[in-house]
Amino acid sequence: MAKAPKTKTTEKASERSGGKLLADALVANGATHVFAVPGESYLDLLDGLYSVRNRIELITCRFEAGAVHMAEAHGKLTGRPGVCIVTRGPGACHAAIGVHVAQQDSTPMVLLVGQIPREETDRESFQEVDYRRMFSPIAKWVTQIDDAHRIPEIMAHAFDVAVSGRPGPVVVAISEEMQKHLAGVPDIGAADVAPAHPAPDAIPKLMKLLSKAERPLAILGGSRWSEEGRAAIRDFLVANDIPTAVSFRRQSLFDGTSKHYAGDLGVGADAALVAAAKESDLILAFGTRMGEPVSQGYTLLDMAGATPLVQVYPEQSEIGRVYRPALGITSDVNAFALAIRDERVKKPKWGAWRKQVRAAREVQAVAPEYEGPLNLARALQALEKVLPKDTIFTTDAGNFATWPSRFMHVKQDQEFLGPTNGAMGYGVPAAIGAAITYPGRQVICFVGDGGFLMTGQEIATAFHHKVAPIIMVFNNGMYGTIRMYQERVYPERVSGTALTNPDFARFIEAFGGHGEVVTTTEEMVPAYKRAAASGKPAIIEVRMNPEQVTNRATIADLRAQSTGKKK
Repeated sequence: MAKAPKTKTTEKASERSGGKLLADALVANGATHVFAVPGESYLDLLDGLYSVRNRIELITCRFEAGAVHMAEAHGKLTGRPGVCIVTRGPGACHAAIGVHVAQQDSTPMVLLVGQIPREETDRESFQEVDYRRMFSPIAKWVTQIDDAHRIPEIMAHAFDVAVSGRPGPVVVAISEEMQKHLAGVPDIGAADVAPAHPAPDAIPKLMKLLSKAERPLAILGGSRWSEEGRAAIRDFLVANDIPTAVSFRRQSLFDGTSKHYAGDLGVGADAALVAAAKESDLILAFGTRMGEPVSQGYTLLDMAGATPLVQVYPEQSEIGRVYRPALGITSDVNAFALAIRDERVKKPKWGAWRKQVRAAREVQAVAPEYEGPLNLARALQALEKVLPKDTIFTTDAGNFATWPSRFMHVKQDQEFLGPTNGAMGYGVPAAIGAAITYPGRQVICFVGDGGFLMTGQEIATAFHHKVAPIIMVFNNGMYGTIRMYQERVYPERVSGTALTNPDFARFIEAFGGHGEVVTTTEEMVPAYKRAAASGKPAIIEVRMNPEQVTNRATIADLRAQSTGKKK
């Protein structure tokens, strides 16, 4: 039987512009925040967002790289896709770094990119880019919407792809004229999909391997761990007395104050932890890909499986990608954690081993005697004692980041966000994104002087949206990590790594914020307390001794080591 034709009134009432359909699709798929730098290529979407302004908060950012880092931080914290919108050409190029962060960090993200009018394709029109070709190596899926009727379908699928299997970024180009077209189509929300659970025989096999071990080591990593999942995996590991490390920049996954915490296995990992991992007779890799930073440049294990490895990961193609496991389990990490929570080994044989691994971590965290008035290790440990129990930390990339990782302890209810792809410029916008996502929580950003001046202007976004992160700028007047490598390979031949910096405290004061300068150990905690009490976005500039280029070596040490090697 043929359907009755719609009346003109009904048809008009049901039709919406592409821009309105896109905004409604974001609402239908659970988006609460959109981070954006406006552009003429998506004016109609901006107008659509105006119509849903009571349901989605539009965050106006100052630079696309900052916007996409904020969205990525939002995705890390919530487990839902962070949403970012940028304009075509330069805007998309600036945002590419955040897509790479989301890829390597396995963070769900949906990036919408304004596009040229479809009829101008392949003419090298103003700001024309083929986004399928541009983003395909670093995104889970790249598509373009040219027909407004397909907006609900494609947007729903984009959100599904971003969170499925190994989470990651999806890029959706939206052609300019399509956003003006009218279409009478219904909204499509997120699919209710049950997560992948371990196979019926997976847990018994794992427990059999564990019962035979004498020196097990767990490594927690990955993304989209829920609070319940983290609690469940912690219960299992603690009840079975298993020493537990976290993978690179995943300190949120295990309580750093626990007697079972072994440290972070990534860039700058303690040598004793690396040695313990090599000595272990069973590696339990829960949620981690065992990538280059965790595997210490793919040197940690024998790739053929000489050390038994149990790898649990939501994407089957990642299991055994580099290291052949004794057992691979394809499962959502939270479903796995809940499934194994109550499993117990009857008589664990590794009590002394766990104590040995933990003792090594405790030794590493003892503050050495550093030359000069500022002992940063002791200052950070004093700061740790006065921070709120639900503090959110963000970190940029650089040698400075190894100081809090080594000497501080992220507690059970705290969060730690950092770019596992080593992207400088991440820390400040991530802190702002975190503060916008959870406005009632204290957010502390650790960033070097080099990284701050890449995206530090995003502090304007914090003022604009009335959030107050505290930015700790570790100032040593150089690109410290590169200088470290430089001194190891080409000692005393300093090239391209020296920096000239502003007065960072006055920088924030120019915005109307709170500035502090720390030059001694004792100044750290009072400076933090004043910054927190101000209720304003704040910068604490920590003036470091440039000679102390890492927390383990001075420039003189590196030069001496290099000279010794050459002899």
